[in-house]
Amino acid sequence: MSDLNQDALELHKKHHGKISVQPKDTLTPDTLARYYTPGVGAVSKHLEAHPEETREYTLKHNTVAIISDGSAVLGLGNIGPQGAIPVMEGKAMLFSALAQVDGFPITLDTQDTEEIIRTVKAIAPVFGGINLEDISAPRAFEIEARLQAELDIPVMHDDQHATAIVALAGLTNALKVAGKTLGSAKVVVVGAGAAGSAVAKLLVEAGAAEVIVTDSKGIVGRHRADLDQYKVQLAELTNPHNIEGNVVAAAHGADAIIGVSVAGSITSEAINAMGDKPIVFALSNPSPEITPAEATAAGAFIVATGRSDYPNQINNVLVFPGFFRGALDHNVKKITNTMKLAAAAALAGLVETPAVDSIIPSVFDERVVPTVAAVIKV
Repeated sequence: MSDLNQDALELHKKHHGKISVQPKDTLTPDTLARYYTPGVGAVSKHLEAHPEETREYTLKHNTVAIISDGSAVLGLGNIGPQGAIPVMEGKAMLFSALAQVDGFPITLDTQDTEEIIRTVKAIAPVFGGINLEDISAPRAFEIEARLQAELDIPVMHDDQHATAIVALAGLTNALKVAGKTLGSAKVVVVGAGAAGSAVAKLLVEAGAAEVIVTDSKGIVGRHRADLDQYKVQLAELTNPHNIEGNVVAAAHGADAIIGVSVAGSITSEAINAMGDKPIVFALSNPSPEITPAEATAAGAFIVATGRSDYPNQINNVLVFPGFFRGALDHNVKKITNTMKLAAAAALAGLVETPAVDSIIPSVFDERVVPTVAAVIKV
C-alpha cells in the first residue's frame, strides 16, 4: 500500500470522517429558549402558514444534499453505499471549504430508480439543492430529469454537467492556444456514459462544428441498432456524417479528443490520426485514458487530465462549489443550458493568457467560486 493510501486511511480513522455539524450561536439558557423550546414553536407555526419562507428561517438557504447510490464511484465502480460515504463526505468538505455551502452526504441503500426518486423527493424540503453524484448511467439520466421536473430546487448530476462545463471551458482555451475555434472544430468524445453524454450535448449546444461520440462498441451513430434511448438521442445530435468504426476512425482529422472512459481507451494510434496541433483531454480518474507522456510522444499539442499532479487539471471541483453557491444565492429553481454555457465561459475567462500548460485556472484560485456563482442566476 502506498504512503498516500496509508495516510488517507489513518486520517479518516483519526477524525471519524472529515466533516461535522456546528451550531451558529452559543448555547445559553437564553438562546436555548429562543432556538429550541419554547421559542422554536413560533418559527414552526410561522412556516406552517408560510412554507414559501422556509429558506429565510432555516438552513435550507445554504444546504445541498449530496446523494449517491454507490453505483459508479470514481474509478472504483459499483461499491455500494458504505464505500461511497468517504467520497460524498469529501464533496461536502469541498463545498464548505471552497464555497461556504453546507453540503450533507447521503448514500442510499438502493439502486432502484423509482425508489431513489421517491426518497430524494421525500427528503427535499430541508435542502436548497440536490447534487447527484456517482450514479451509473443510464439510470442517472432519468433520475436527474425526473427530479428536475418534480422538485422546485436545483438538481444537478455533478458527474454529467460539472464535468461538461469544465471540459468546455478548458477546450475553449486550448483551441485558442492552437489558433482554432469551437465553431470550426471536430471533437471526439470517448465514452458515452453520464459524463460523455453531457460533454457531447454541451459541445453541440456551444456550437461545435462536429462532435462524434464513441462507446465500447464503436462510434455512436444512426447506423447502430443496439442503442438505448439515451444513445439514440446522442446519435441524433452528433456524428452528422454517420461515420462508422472505432476510436481511431472517429479521431481521423479531429482537433480534440476528450476521454471520459477508462484507461487505455485513447491510443497513440488515435492521436496520430488527428489533425494538426491535436488536443487530448484524458479525464478518467485515477488512471487517465492515456498518460500525458504517451500522448505527448504521439504528437499531442496540449494534454489535460483530471489529476492534480499534471498540468491542466480538468476537474469538476472547478464547477460544482461555485455553481451551487450561485444557485443558492439567487434562488435558482431549475438549472438550464444557458447557465452551463455561462459558467464555462466565465471559467475560461479567468485564464487571461492561455498557454499549452495553462488552459484552466487552479482549483485553489480564489476567483473561481465567486466568478462561477455570479453567472448562475435566472
